[in-house]
Amino acid sequence: MSKNAFVAIYVVLLIAAVVSVDVLFFRDRFRERLLANIGIVIVFVAVYFLAIRNR
Repeated sequence: MSKNAFVAIYVVLLIAAVVSVDVLFFRDRFRERLLANIGIVIVFVAVYFLAIRNR
């Protein structure tokens, strides 16, 4: 699998994680939703730089 395809799948997984956490847990809570989304993005970026980028 090419690196571009892998990154595209990774971004789709990131979006799916953010949307599913928003819908399932933080539907009516703005600040908690924002903090959770920022946390998810930070985790995905950290995994990308540690594992995928050096591939």
